[in-house]
Amino acid sequence: MTLKAKHRKPQATRYTLFHEMCASPVDPLPESWQRTQLTSMWDGLAQLEAGKAPGPEDWSVCSDAVNLLETLVTQGEVEDTQGLLSDAITALAQAGQRHKAGQALRLSGPGMQAVRAVLEDYAEVMAVLPARTMIRCHRLTEKRLMAILAGKRQAHDVCVVTV
Repeated sequence: MTLKAKHRKPQATRYTLFHEMCASPVDPLPESWQRTQLTSMWDGLAQLEAGKAPGPEDWSVCSDAVNLLETLVTQGEVEDTQGLLSDAITALAQAGQRHKAGQALRLSGPGMQAVRAVLEDYAEVMAVLPARTMIRCHRLTEKRLMAILAGKRQAHDVCVVTV
C-alpha cells in the first residue's frame, strides 16, 4: 500500500544488496537508526489521530511501518498472531480513500488501534531482529512498492491511493 503525490516518479531504492550483506547478521540496527525511524512513525500516527492537519507524509510513515511488518510476515521472520496487520492495512487504505475524496486524512477508532498495535509490534521486532534481516526487509519492501507503482500488483495488494 502506498500513498503518492500526483506525477511522482519512482525513486531509486534506498537499500541495495550490498547494504544488506554489510549489515550485521546478529546485532540489531543501531539504536539511533531505530529511534529515528520510530520517532517519525509515532509522530505520523499522532498526527493521524489528533493533529490539526495530518498530511500524506504522516500517512506514508505509518504505511511504511505496516508495509515493512507485512514483508517480515510474508518472509516468515515474524507471525501476525493477532491478525491486526490486515486490519491496519485496511484502516490506512480507508483513510487514504477518504482523503482522496476530499475528507480529512484520519483513521477510524478501530483503525487507530490496529495501526498502533502494528507500530508497537514493528518496534519490538526491530529491536531484536538482526540488522541484516531488517535491511533485507526494507530492500524487499522497496522493491515491492516500486513494482506496485509500475503497475505490477499482486493479489494481496490492497490499493494504491493518489492524492
